Amino acid sequence: MDNKEIIMSQEGYDKIEKELEYLKTEKRSEIAERIKIALGFGDLSENSEYDEAKNAQAQNEIKIADLENKLRYAKIIDESEIDTKVVQIGNTVKVKDLEFDEDVEYTIVGSTEVDLSQNKISNESPIGLALLGAKKNQIVEVQIPDGVAKYKVLGISIAK
Repeated sequence: MDNKEIIMSQEGYDKIEKELEYLKTEKRSEIAERIKIALGFGDLSENSEYDEAKNAQAQNEIKIADLENKLRYAKIIDESEIDTKVVQIGNTVKVKDLEFDEDVEYTIVGSTEVDLSQNKISNESPIGLALLGAKKNQIVEVQIPDGVAKYKVLGISIAK
């Protein structure tokens, strides 16, 4: 991962800190216990429990390093600086999909906080990127695999 800023909300930062703490304490202890038990089974050359526990340990350490990196390069959004004149990270944007004539709301978030089930899209995604800087009633075009999608910005609010 390159050393670019990772934009996130305070809530997103806190969530990563909490997950990191869990991985460093409880998860490491669980894996260490699995390794200890697997060592008791004897011959390591044919010990699948040991191999699985060591793989889990390696995956956990990779995840820890990734989360530490995200926190190191985190830029927390100052929610007092978010306005509703132009679309920016931290806004909820109501748009009309002009092709399907339907209204959709997206919340623009940093890449670490994406949650498509809640329509939280990354500022780096095609739609998020196209919406950034747009104003109410502006039509934005988004390059999609089938061509170009057009959205009209109906409203901009501060994300809840």
